[in-house]
Amino acid sequence: MVSTRIDWHEYFMNIADQVATRSTCDRKHVGAVIVRDRTILSTGYNGSVRGGVHCDDAGHDMENGHCVRTVHAEANAVAQAAKNGVRIDVSEIYVTASPCLTCFKLLANSGVRVVYYKEFYRDERISQYARESGIELVFMGKQTSVIPGADDVPEREPTPRAI
Repeated sequence: MVSTRIDWHEYFMNIADQVATRSTCDRKHVGAVIVRDRTILSTGYNGSVRGGVHCDDAGHDMENGHCVRTVHAEANAVAQAAKNGVRIDVSEIYVTASPCLTCFKLLANSGVRVVYYKEFYRDERISQYARESGIELVFMGKQTSVIPGADDVPEREPTPRAI
């Protein structure tokens, strides 16, 4: 009998896709799920500062072509874990778009060891920082390009040992 059950990587990325539906900036909906030992530790989506106005309601606050009203999904996932006293050291993150350099550094310093992403988003420098810090970047998307300079191959299967 052939199983139609999805693997853990697809499961967690599907949850990240669902988390992204809560985003409050229509320029980009991004979701993030932090996991350790097949257990969800925290989630985050790009949205305004807690209690602040949302882009969807007040418009965008643009700076150098970027909306700066929102906190990125990865940063919100780390903040939610911290707020709730959840240790994320030696964890993995599933994110619908690759992190910007600032979020990548936050993840690295928080102990995230593997970043699974579906879509490359803007910052090519994360591949160099990942190599230097020993963090694995794993492309899970369908597109044909990955972060330039990254060691990942577009058709690469996620590393089974990671979970």
